[in-house]
Parts: sequence; C-alpha cells; structure tokens
Amino acid sequence: MAMTADAPAPFSWRSVILPAYLPTLVFSLGEGAMIPVIPLVAADRGASLAIAGLVAAMLMVGELVADLPAGWLVSRVGERPAMIGAAMLGIIAVLVPLGLPSVAALGIGVFLLGLATAVFGLARHAFLTTYVPARVRARALSTLGGVFRGGWAVGPFVAAGIIAWTGSSESVMWVLVVACFAVVAVLLLLPDPEKTFGAARVARGASGDLRTSGEAEAAAAEQSASVFRAIRANAGVLARIGTGAGLLSALRASRTVILPLWSVSIGMPAEQAALVIGISGTLDFALFYASGQIMDRFGRLWGAIPGMLGMAAGHIALAFTHDLPDRVAWFTGLAIVLGLANGVTSGLIMTLGADLAPKSNPAPFLGAFRTIADTGQAAAPLLISVLTSLLSIMAASAAVGVLGVIGAAALWRWVPRYVPHTRRPRSP
Repeated sequence: MAMTADAPAPFSWRSVILPAYLPTLVFSLGEGAMIPVIPLVAADRGASLAIAGLVAAMLMVGELVADLPAGWLVSRVGERPAMIGAAMLGIIAVLVPLGLPSVAALGIGVFLLGLATAVFGLARHAFLTTYVPARVRARALSTLGGVFRGGWAVGPFVAAGIIAWTGSSESVMWVLVVACFAVVAVLLLLPDPEKTFGAARVARGASGDLRTSGEAEAAAAEQSASVFRAIRANAGVLARIGTGAGLLSALRASRTVILPLWSVSIGMPAEQAALVIGISGTLDFALFYASGQIMDRFGRLWGAIPGMLGMAAGHIALAFTHDLPDRVAWFTGLAIVLGLANGVTSGLIMTLGADLAPKSNPAPFLGAFRTIADTGQAAAPLLISVLTSLLSIMAASAAVGVLGVIGAAALWRWVPRYVPHTRRPRSP
C-alpha cells in the first residue's frame, strides 16, 4: 500500500550501512592508496612531469568513457553483478602495469581502473537514489561520498607506510588487488540489496512516497532504459546544472592530480608527499556528514558555493608558491585548504543527480548526468598536462582556479531553477 505524504516512508540508516557503504569503503581504500603514487610510478618509469600528469588523467578519462555504458549495464544486470564485475576489472587494471613495466602499460591500467570506478560508483548511486527518501537524501549521498573519501583518506597513509617499508612506490599497487578481492567476497557474502528491499526493486515517486513492488515494476516498464533518450529528454538541465557539476568535478580531479605532481615538481620525498595528501584527505573525509546536514537543512548551494570558491582560491594561491623558499610548508597548508573546501561539497553532485533523476528508473539519467560531470573530471587533468607542458604547472593550477569561479557562478544561477526548495546564501 502506498504511503501518504503525511506519513513519511520508514527509513533505517542501519539497513543501508552494509549493502551500500561497506563495499564502497573497501574499494575506495585500495584506490586511495594507488592514486597518489600513479605520478610517482610514472616518473620512476621515465615519464616527464607532463606525461606523468597525462597518465594520472587516464583515471578520469576511463570514468568518462564508462559513464554511459555503466548506466545501461546497471539497469540491465543489477547493482551487485555490476559491482563484482567492476572489482574484477580493477584487479586486471593493476596486473597489466605490474606485468608490463612501461609508462604506456601504466596508462592502460589506470584507464581500466577508471572504467571500474564508474560502474562501481553508479551502482551505489542508483541504489541510494531509489531507496532513500528525499528528506534524508543529501545526508545519505554525502555519506556515500564520505565513505569514498574515507578510503581515499586512509589509502595514502597505507601507501606512505608501504613505501617507507619497501622503498618502492610500485608495491603500493598490490593494495588495490587485495581490496578488490575483498569487495567481491563482501558482495557475495552479503544479501543482495535489490532483493532485501522488497520482492522486486523498491521505487519512490517524486513525492518520496514508497511504492509497492508491483507499482515499481509498472513504473520501470514505462521508463525507457535508454541513456540517450534520457539525454534528449533532459537536455536543458543537463547542459545547465551539468556544466556547473562538470566544473566542480574538474576542481576535484585537479586536486587529486595536481597535489602529487606538485610534490614531484618541488622535490618532496614520496612518503612525505603521501603523508600530506593523506592529511588533506582526512580533513576532506571529516566533513562529509556536515556537508549533508547543510544541504538537507539549508539547500544545495550552501555546500556548493563555499566549497567551490575555496577550492578555486586554493588552486590560484598554490600557483604563486612554487618557487618560494618555504614552498613545502605552503604546499602542506594549501593541501589542507583544498581538503577542507572539497569536504564541504561532499555528495553534492550525487545529490543533485538524485534530485533531478526519475525515481522509478534512475540509472539511465544518472549515467547521462555523471557523463556531463565526469567530462570536467576527465578534462581537468588533461588541461593540467597540456598547460604544464606548454607553460608551467603554476599556470595550470591558476587556470583550474579560474574555472572553479565560473562553475560556482553557474550553480548559483541554475540550481534554484531546477531543484525545489533551494535557497541562495545571502551576500555578506
């Protein structure tokens, strides 16, 4: 029986912790250990600073390429099989560069990891979009973002310890192999969440009401699974809010790539750089639930605008510190600023996608929305690589900062139009 708007649909946080968050934590821990060492491994294999940036960018390119197929795959085979396949692909992504010690093989492996990451992330996003009621949506999705960040925060510390122990950056890559096998084990041992939450898939209408499984199936039958139809039907919102989300993704991706590159360019030891990046990730992680509370209580822009402007300012400030005598201290301080600013936006893109997606069959729309967002994520590291090669890493950092200001303006303009109950922060 459908529930009325006066009787909110029951929801238990405990019901989503294991099926939604535990596999994500394990996967992201392995990925978080590997990501900071990608430029270091590339440099050890003879890559220039620009080529090392290009290799690191393959992660985001892989995610972009996989976003549309991931929406189709998750809607067809289900979330758990898609995640198991993604974890197995992650293992292959590590074994390729370990077996072939060249820069090209490393780039191929990082690209495959990007494919796996896209499928894994979209499966969890689609599940929470369908199951979680609107009143706690931002907190649920910012928690998912926080779980990703938790793995990325712990991973660099694991990497720093392994590098100090073995003396090799390459040995860190085995952490991802172990994590992916652990993910498969967790997914096989836990109940399938799509079966746990109802006889068929649980779906919610735009009002947040809980539907019966029969109603969910009927709604899903009416909703085309075609990602391309989702793009055509939602072209306006994808172009407008998607642009802002893409520029936010660009800032995030730049932070992930530029900090390891910057540490190489100023001559920091690998274990020290991994430690600083780990501290930045820890602070990022610490704000995930606060971000969700802010967005649920005050509106999406209250997380978006301060976070994007903070990351933009951090990138621009970093550009002026490269040749200073205390550049390591500046690097450390600005890495912390970038971590805090990114933490304020935790879950924002997933929350906006969930706000806009049809609740009966969200995967096709989410695939399209994530494709637009991940275009920025893929473009930023490529932009950094090109500008570093043609000009300098300082110019690359400043350029990304300017794009961040433009992205904040785009979200300020368009989010209130498409997302209900969104209020702009008052000007000081």
